[in-house]
Amino acid sequence: MASHALTVGFDLDMTLIDSRPGIGAVYRELAAETGAAIDIDLVVGRLGPPLQDELANWFPPAEVPAMVDRYREIYPTYAIAASLAMPGARESVDAVRALGGRTMVVSAKYEPSVKLHLAHLGIEPDVIVGGLWAEAKAEALREHGATVYVGDHTGDVRGARTARALSVAVTTGPCDAAELRAAGADAVLPSLTEFPAWLRAHVEG
Repeated sequence: MASHALTVGFDLDMTLIDSRPGIGAVYRELAAETGAAIDIDLVVGRLGPPLQDELANWFPPAEVPAMVDRYREIYPTYAIAASLAMPGARESVDAVRALGGRTMVVSAKYEPSVKLHLAHLGIEPDVIVGGLWAEAKAEALREHGATVYVGDHTGDVRGARTARALSVAVTTGPCDAAELRAAGADAVLPSLTEFPAWLRAHVEG
């Protein structure tokens, strides 16, 4: 069990990065290859849950495993360069370090893809964990002693609460402030640009 006075975890999609353009491009390619009628706007408007859950909306159950593999195969080509850092993302990671803390990214996304995104954008957390969604994120948060977890989805709030970490939610994803508060978020911010000041106040308080 890792121990540190301040370890802050971050979600990836729609928390640290705006992956909608990149993910939309991957789904458009899948649709072109397979002939599936995929509502791209609907897909990118509800990012958060695992890939296989979304693909199950557009492909028969027997085809989903192959579509997961194909999605991951073409993802680096279509999604990495098209996805941008969210406002305040780099500053939020830097704010944790400025206070002597450690950072981690815990995402439902396939871990190699998480690493590609962060490397492309020059964001360097101390720990990267992929493939965990909602309550399962608590596994990594507990392992590394995270006391704060920042995300945009009610699933992120549930992960933080399961890990007994403070849940800081941002409204840059598919869930609004009311949903995030109802899920149990300890703090709700409009974006990561407000996070460094929140963190300083939290540590000083």
